[in-house]
Amino acid sequence: MIRELDGSVHPTHHWHRLDDGRVQCDVCPRACKLREGQRGLCFVRARQGDRVVLTSYGRSSGFCLDPIEKKPLNHFLPGTAVLSFGTAGCNLACKFCQNWDMSKSREMDTLADAASPASLAEAAAGLGARSVAYTYNDPVIFLEYAMDVADACRERGVHSVAVTAGYVCDAPRREFFAHMDAANVDLKAFTEDFYRKICGGSLSPVLDTLLYLRHETDVWFEITTLLIPDHNDSSREIEALSRWVVDHLGPDVPLHFTAFHPDWKMRDTPPTPPATLSRAREIARANGVRYAFTGNVHDPLGSSTYCHGCGELLIERDWYALSSWNLTDDGHCRYCGTACAGVFAGPPGQWGRRRQPVRLADMVPHRWTAPRGQSNR
Repeated sequence: MIRELDGSVHPTHHWHRLDDGRVQCDVCPRACKLREGQRGLCFVRARQGDRVVLTSYGRSSGFCLDPIEKKPLNHFLPGTAVLSFGTAGCNLACKFCQNWDMSKSREMDTLADAASPASLAEAAAGLGARSVAYTYNDPVIFLEYAMDVADACRERGVHSVAVTAGYVCDAPRREFFAHMDAANVDLKAFTEDFYRKICGGSLSPVLDTLLYLRHETDVWFEITTLLIPDHNDSSREIEALSRWVVDHLGPDVPLHFTAFHPDWKMRDTPPTPPATLSRAREIARANGVRYAFTGNVHDPLGSSTYCHGCGELLIERDWYALSSWNLTDDGHCRYCGTACAGVFAGPPGQWGRRRQPVRLADMVPHRWTAPRGQSNR
């Protein structure tokens, strides 16, 4: 029996019936085949009757105002605040997951906060957030809720940001990203072996997502790779990854290398030395990546943006705080006039590095209950 929280069970359409009586979910390459009452690996998509439903619609594990640079997105409305939220579950099984309390949750009570798409958009606008980020766990598994929130946000002039591993099939990929304005795609490694053994997935669909974003959409996106000692941090693999990015996506896609810390099922693996991130950044830059960054370490040099035309400092970052700013309002270098790739709209925001938890219940005057069995779209 599927447990329902305040009408949070929601119909979906990316599935089909099989001849043996099972129903197959078609959202991601796992293609989970379900009998009555069974859930997919993501946990939030389940079979109820002869259909697959989303069981977490309108529910969140919490809300927080973050700097957009924390997603990380360095070239999308820099300095602005983003309202971040996630749900529960995930369609990958990464042994190093650093949000495992949410992404690996099997307790629906984790989803303590209820929010309609309209109230979320209203809250984001009222808090001064320029964007809403679907993050912490992967939004492709709750795409119906994310798309409805995105539509409501667009009506209020608030952008939508997907923080995703990109592990999704073609049809839902196209539907989902049509509602997004920006994305950070977690490219976890550049070998099928890593994806299979460490993540329980496959590299190829993630590359397909990156190619789709670059060549078939206007979504601004950046890439993050978490470097794990002795697993995906070799110079050879970083060479291959960065060359693929330049050859297939172009030199203007920002590439972030971030530091691993022991967590979940990889607590015996040591943290990533800062020197590893600096080495990866230099390899990427040597291979033609114009905007390569280090993350999760204190490195103002590695986290700042430089003009690929004249080499001058464009955006100085210290952790998530901006200081020197040498871009015109439309994103050109003040020294030589070269365009900096990204989404810029006037002067930078002044949010800084603050992280501010938000209780939506304190902002929304009435409790919301999703209509049972009906879509808000």
